Amino acid sequence: MAGGRRQDLLGRLADLSEEAIQRLAEAPGADRVFTALNGLRERVDELQKRVRGLEELEKRLAALEKKVDRLAKSGSGASTARSGGARSSGAKSGSTAKKS
Repeated sequence: MAGGRRQDLLGRLADLSEEAIQRLAEAPGADRVFTALNGLRERVDELQKRVRGLEELEKRLAALEKKVDRLAKSGSGASTARSGGARSSGAKSGSTAKKS
């Protein structure tokens, strides 16, 4: 019996919610509200995509920071940094030349 009552209650609740949605749709200015809600939904979707992109960048940054820490702690890090500095300055001038 309890199951039957529950189904009746859920059925009535579904009917009432349908009626409420119909009344809202018929209300003056409802089309503007629905248009605004759709625009809001699109903006939220765009923000979610951007946040996912930021999370990926944060993961990459954390991995790079760990790599830099490991290189800084190793004994060969100093000699690598010197030779890497020469390479990076050459790369900078090369990239600058390409832009010009």
